[in-house]
Amino acid sequence: MSSSTVITNIAALVTNDPSLGDDSPLGLIQDAAVVIDGDRVAWTGESRKAPATDNRVDAGGRAVLPGFVDSHSHLVFAGDRTQEFNARMSGRSYSAGGIRTTVAATRAASDAELEANLTHYLAEALRQGTTTFETKSGYGLTVEDEARALRLAARHTDEVTFLGAHIVSPDYADDPAAYVALVTGEMLDACAPHARWIDVFCEKGAFDGDQARAILTAGKAKGLHPRIHANQLSYGPGVQLAVELDAASADHCTHLTDADVDALASGDTVATLLPGAEFSTRAEWPDARRLLDAGVTVALSTDCNPGSSFTSSVPFCIALAVRDMGMTPNEAVWSATAGGAAALRRTDIGRIAPGARADLTLLDAPSHVHLAYRPGVPLVSGVWRAGVRVV
Repeated sequence: MSSSTVITNIAALVTNDPSLGDDSPLGLIQDAAVVIDGDRVAWTGESRKAPATDNRVDAGGRAVLPGFVDSHSHLVFAGDRTQEFNARMSGRSYSAGGIRTTVAATRAASDAELEANLTHYLAEALRQGTTTFETKSGYGLTVEDEARALRLAARHTDEVTFLGAHIVSPDYADDPAAYVALVTGEMLDACAPHARWIDVFCEKGAFDGDQARAILTAGKAKGLHPRIHANQLSYGPGVQLAVELDAASADHCTHLTDADVDALASGDTVATLLPGAEFSTRAEWPDARRLLDAGVTVALSTDCNPGSSFTSSVPFCIALAVRDMGMTPNEAVWSATAGGAAALRRTDIGRIAPGARADLTLLDAPSHVHLAYRPGVPLVSGVWRAGVRVV
């Protein structure tokens, strides 16, 4: 039998449901309480009105918000790229080519080494409040290595993405068309049973618009839903292709035309912004304000990967988004929770409302605004995932 727990004496509760609190998108409740029953939220409201439960936790005047939803990461890999980062910070520009270094290390690693690395970074993210994460293949680029990456990832999350189209495999450098045929044929057949999503890096140096369309269309035919690395390093067709194919998200969205913004505003594709990548490559920041003002749904995620964004910290990305991308603290928190859920087309996470999965983050601060106000400070003091306290 499940037991019930009330978390009371919450200074500010972010529900992401305006019908439960104030009329802002965050649905804030002051002096609040939350009741967890089993793995679900059973009740939210003012602390003085909280019903009786089996267990009681005193939040001590701290803030509670939904667990972060990191809808874009690359965690099945081996090795690191310290030397590349050092060179880049010393003046060399970033390009897609560095991925090949990680491909070589990942192919050489054992299953046990890859899974140990994966679980290490998942635990790191959990300590920082991330309760749902998406992760991708993309560092194997052979049928066997892509399939094993997805098998390993699927042991730890339902949000698994096939990214055989990360770059053209070095083995096919002289024949990209043959690699696209492999990705859409034998590799897709081997990988589809282990994944929910299919992704492609649509960019100069990776895959052009026609190749990306062929890859994503083949994935859709196998029951995988599209998401796209789009418009990160340059203007290109990725964002509009994402909307055309009803991709759940177009990720990066750094270089956008007015037509790209209009397409996102008119469709259901979420613009997932990844400020860790711009921080780590000294690139131009995405203009979140432009997207939000146009009515686009925006998500914030880490893009945790060993090459261009080696951070697992959603709070860090929130601080960057507020400081450098034109977002308010409220917008950044919403995008890192409810926005991430929208990018995964999930309604059971990213909010604290009756019936939602009981994923909660307790801050050692009286307000969610402290995530941007106190950057770099480890503010997460408690995490519940599916009703169980794990931090």
